[in-house]
Amino acid sequence: MDEVREHTVVVEDGAQLWTMSSGPSDGAPVVLCRGGPGLWDDLGPIASMLDSAHHVHRYDQRGCGRSTGPHDYRPDRAIADLEALRRHWGYDRWTVFGHSWGAALVLAYAWTHPEHVRAVIYCSGTGPGTEWRRPYQTESAKRLTTEQLARRDELEQQERAWDEEVEYRTLCWLPDYADPVNAEARARAAASVRFEINWQANRELWSGQPDVITHATKVTAPALIIHGEQDPRPLANARRLLDILPSATFAAIPDAGHSPWFEAPTAFSTRLNAFLTAHG
Repeated sequence: MDEVREHTVVVEDGAQLWTMSSGPSDGAPVVLCRGGPGLWDDLGPIASMLDSAHHVHRYDQRGCGRSTGPHDYRPDRAIADLEALRRHWGYDRWTVFGHSWGAALVLAYAWTHPEHVRAVIYCSGTGPGTEWRRPYQTESAKRLTTEQLARRDELEQQERAWDEEVEYRTLCWLPDYADPVNAEARARAAASVRFEINWQANRELWSGQPDVITHATKVTAPALIIHGEQDPRPLANARRLLDILPSATFAAIPDAGHSPWFEAPTAFSTRLNAFLTAHG
C-alpha cells in the first residue's frame, strides 16, 4: 500500500525530528539525508525517483528546518538520531543515501552500524581529508563575477534583512550549478525557502567530523559514489574513496553540478536505480 506520511519522531533526548515517508510500505527501505549541515530537507525530487518501488524516508536534522531539539550537534549525536529513526520504523537493515555533508553522515553511520546497512549512496560528498577545500574555493570563486564576490563577502559580514539573506544565500549557492544560464534562478529558488540556517550546527558538525581514511575500511555494505562532473567540490577527491571502501563503485554524472538530480535527472536516476536494483 502506497503512503505519503508526514510525522514527528521524538528521540531519546527529546529532540523532535520532522520526517516524511513515501512509497509502498512493503518496499525496500531507503533513508535520504540532507547536507549542509544546518539546512532543511530538499530531497523530495530524489524520493520521487525511488518511491514507486521503495519506502523512502526523509527528515530534517535536529535544530534544522521543521525539527527541534537540544543543541547537541556532535557527529555521534547525528548518527544516533539516524539510528533512532531506523529503530522507530522497525527496520533490520536499510539503504542510506546522503547528499553533500549528508554523504559524510551516512558513511559514518555505515561504519558505526554496519549490521543495519544494506547499501550506501554517497552523493556529492567532499571525499576524505581536507584537500578538497582549496580547489573548491578556487572553482567557486571562478563562477562568480568580481562584483558578485565582493557583494557576497560584504553580506557575510553584516546582519542581514530577509531580502539580503536571500541574496547572500543565492551568491553562496550559485556556483554549485553547472548550467550558467539557469544557475542563478535555481540558487535563488533554494535560497528563498523561509527557514533559518542553523550556523551552530554547521560549524560544530563540520569541525567534529571523524577521519574517513581511518574508519571507512569498516564499511561492509556495497557503496555507490555518485558525483556531478561540474561540482566545484573536486570529483577526484571523492573518487579517492574507491581506494578506501571495500566495495564501492563510482558514477560521474556529466553536465551536472552539486545537485545532479536537478541538472541531469535521467542520468542520475538511471545510475541510482540500477545500483538499488543490484543491491536493494
